[in-house]
Amino acid sequence: MWYVTVPEGAEALLAAKFAVMRRVLDERQWRVYLGTEARALGYGGIAVVARASGASPATVAAGALQAGDGDELAALAPGQARRPGAGRKKAEDAQPGLAGALAGLLEAATRGDPVSEITWCSLSLRDLERQMAARGFRCGKDAIARMLRGQGYSLQAMAKVLEGRQHPARDAQFRHINAMIGAFRKAGYPVVSVDTKKKEQLGPYGRDGRAWRPAGDPVKVRDHDFPDEELGKIAPYGIYDIAADTGFVSVGTSHDTGAFAVNALRLWWRAEGSLRYRGAGRLLVTCDAGGSNGYRCRLWKDQLAGLAAETGLKISVVHFPPGTSKWNRIEHRLFCHITRTWRARPLMTADDAVAGIAATVTSQGLKCTAVRDDAAYPEGAKVSGERMRYLHDRVLVRHGPHRDWNYTILPAPRPAPGPAPGPAPGHAGPDPALVRALAALAGIADPDAMAARLALAWDAAREHRLTLERGRGRISRRGNSNASLARLALPAIITATACRYTAGMSCALIGSLLGVHHSTISDATRYARPILEQHGLAITPGRPRISTLRNLREHATAAGITIPVP
Repeated sequence: MWYVTVPEGAEALLAAKFAVMRRVLDERQWRVYLGTEARALGYGGIAVVARASGASPATVAAGALQAGDGDELAALAPGQARRPGAGRKKAEDAQPGLAGALAGLLEAATRGDPVSEITWCSLSLRDLERQMAARGFRCGKDAIARMLRGQGYSLQAMAKVLEGRQHPARDAQFRHINAMIGAFRKAGYPVVSVDTKKKEQLGPYGRDGRAWRPAGDPVKVRDHDFPDEELGKIAPYGIYDIAADTGFVSVGTSHDTGAFAVNALRLWWRAEGSLRYRGAGRLLVTCDAGGSNGYRCRLWKDQLAGLAAETGLKISVVHFPPGTSKWNRIEHRLFCHITRTWRARPLMTADDAVAGIAATVTSQGLKCTAVRDDAAYPEGAKVSGERMRYLHDRVLVRHGPHRDWNYTILPAPRPAPGPAPGPAPGHAGPDPALVRALAALAGIADPDAMAARLALAWDAAREHRLTLERGRGRISRRGNSNASLARLALPAIITATACRYTAGMSCALIGSLLGVHHSTISDATRYARPILEQHGLAITPGRPRISTLRNLREHATAAGITIPVP
């Protein structure tokens, strides 16, 4: 018989106990436990336990058999609820031909190079499920995903790792930027990374991301992102202090111009920089190669000169090579966190944007300050060529492997170069007699003859240098360096090179004798030295340095040479 006589209320007690134990036991443990209770009750215990637990009598009976068979219990590994081979078979095992049909679908929908490992499928899991059903196979999307992973597929997004054309000076510029940052930080000077964040449309426009809100009450925004001229846009210009790990953002409501970018630097210096770096005389700015702070932007350099004069700072600027803006630290140290703060919320007004930026913090300690700049910055502001010549001659000092990408703005202009001290009346340039005397002192017998021999090599090197410095085809330079070099004839350049490297004369002294600025002598001799060495002129430095006119006369007298200088 299936039934056994039990005390009144015992079945209810069993039911209460089973309700507790069912929540903490897995399938195997529950089955064996019911079996042990049935065995304890004796004949008819299976029926009593089945009624009290709600389980099938077959399940209780199987548990009773397993509880009495130690070998079967030992055959199950820890955590294993069923015997090996039990349970529903996989779809590809239960339906012959399913794996082959799926492989055929994948082959037709796979894109990429067939001989490479980079392939992808253009069909979604549900598309594959529908097409498999049309072929007579019953296979869910989860099983398809499992089989795809087994064949080497995975769910991936695109990776932005393919770079475009690289500038030849790219690696050298990165090393120079890294060295400049290290030197400035070691000296205690401020180093900032600057850039303009993507312009944002004000108004009820959608933004990426999700935020917690009451159920059924999403923020309602426009279904299209057509610009609204009345609401306008904002241009956030960011300044990230690398050493202090702080951000400063000027939210402009006008145009993103060089004047706007420099004014953002001015606001940062007044509000934070001058207080954090008291007594600092220098500032390093790292920025992209284009945009409002690009190395070709005249207005950027013109306004930086005004900021340097106003603050007394020597402002050094290093630009990242073209196409490498993602390496600018502000992109992944500040702008990404601002985007996270703005997620899933429309920027109705400029004040909303400022408040969102000011609320940007991170667990690593980043804090951000935001201000609103309502000044007008008209587009198309021009800086005259005369103004740029003045800046290049008197205010800018170029340095680094690519001189267009690296320069320092002086707070006070250099003295204007004076006229040549002793030119012959009616002649332009230095006095030929002075050039011949200096050449003789430096060991060159006939500078004119040497210039005639080296003229072709000098012109070729000049054209090659200009092409490399500009990073593109041959065009006229915007700076005044070539104009200054044009004031020196090749015999004077050869003489100056020998005087500097062989006779040990300083660039300042040579420049004062030849009537040009010392930076012109520095550039000209640096360009001419490899050409002279290639054509047999030995450069043997090591003589005592000649830095004054008195020293020059003493050395010339000792060599029996007369220098025609008053």
